[in-house]
Amino acid sequence: MPETRSTTQKRIKIGELKKDPSLIDQEVTVKGWVRTLRNQKSFAFLEVNDGSTVSNIQIILNSTLPCYEELVQTIQTGACVRITGILVASLGGKQSVEIQAKEVETLGNAPADFVLQKKRHSFEFLRTIAHLRPRTNTFGAVMRVRNSLAFATHKFFQERSFLYLNTPIITSSDCEGAGEMFAVSTLNLENPPRDDSGKIDYREDFFGKKAFLTVSGQLNGEAYALALSDVYTFGPTFRAENSNTTRHLAEFWMIEPEMAFADLRDDMDLADDYLKYLIEYVLNNNNEDLEFFNSFISNGLIEKLSHVLETPTVRVSYTEAITILENANVPFIFPVKWGIDLQSEHERFLTEVHFKGPVIVYNYPKEIKSFYMRRNSDERTVAAMDLLVPGIGELIGGSQREERLDVLEATILAQGLDIENYDWYLDLRRYGSAPHAGFGLGFERLVQYATGMENIRDVIPFPRYPQHALF
Repeated sequence: MPETRSTTQKRIKIGELKKDPSLIDQEVTVKGWVRTLRNQKSFAFLEVNDGSTVSNIQIILNSTLPCYEELVQTIQTGACVRITGILVASLGGKQSVEIQAKEVETLGNAPADFVLQKKRHSFEFLRTIAHLRPRTNTFGAVMRVRNSLAFATHKFFQERSFLYLNTPIITSSDCEGAGEMFAVSTLNLENPPRDDSGKIDYREDFFGKKAFLTVSGQLNGEAYALALSDVYTFGPTFRAENSNTTRHLAEFWMIEPEMAFADLRDDMDLADDYLKYLIEYVLNNNNEDLEFFNSFISNGLIEKLSHVLETPTVRVSYTEAITILENANVPFIFPVKWGIDLQSEHERFLTEVHFKGPVIVYNYPKEIKSFYMRRNSDERTVAAMDLLVPGIGELIGGSQREERLDVLEATILAQGLDIENYDWYLDLRRYGSAPHAGFGLGFERLVQYATGMENIRDVIPFPRYPQHALF
């Protein structure tokens, strides 16, 4: 016999159930994981969460339920359950609704020593059980905000007719010229093939040459922008930096739009609009999660986000910024002079003390920026910009790209890069070159900012950093 769609009652997510007043006094089915069980002898309270909201749903188990005694004795924190019952207005002050259970089924029990009992766990400990930490309030909320920021990213660019582009994860080009890249190879590491000079012969490797995990999709994005006008990438990138800080990961996600027929001003406009669009989206759609972070993780978070949203972004040249910092009469750890790369302490002074809001710094010294950034007519600076926000400093970095073939060739050679590896990139300037610009935003840095989480390792599902590649 062919099967038809089931007529049994569908599960309702707890987040949806709490928002729909029409479900009061109706029979509903929820499924989720037990946070706590309190046995009052003649009845019991069960707290269940399914990840759709930071708050639990309270289930009332009356002693008239079939197998009541067995249920309250066997159901443990961490167990997965199915509950069918009547949704009623709650008489308690901690929740607006609760469920009077009619049926309870244990889908998967947990032992009494389940690691996530009802108590606070340090974030350091939770990183060691990253496969279980999404069941905590904090990490459930982080992932819901992360999801909203990802959705809003696509929404923002799609509404502006950008095309979503998937750029390579394996590459032979170093976008940043930094050399801190993970190698990709199938050679026998214990006995690799060697050429006549004794060096490793990469011609026998899988790709016939050196290959790496990408640090950026930008160069590939430029190729498609110079054909399709406006594109954006959103994918994983990798940096082999031996950095053990709260701001760095070895594997992270990047959002990188590229626009043809655009200059630095267009780039700054897009970055400013994009950031404020995302902040407005999470303030409107993740209120409960942000209230949680505001109360337990970062006091004043909502006010901080609202301030950035409502405050016009100041634009100041790098030279002006240096003058402001030199005149600040502040004992910075890193001395200020023209030509330095701005440090976090400098960026935070500009955003938190001097301008008291978001700031875009533009036209940086050419010596501290990458080869692809357009040289300005002063021959000292390039058309680069960084968008800085209070509390974290740089959030977005971008530039107008160098579209002049002769200037780009000279810069690549001057920086000691192998020009043959960039021959395809130079073709974009040989055949129908056009002014174009773009920026990059580290997605985890954005999630960190939107949630108030201190450590970037706690805003990605399974963090990768030096000496750590678990799960």
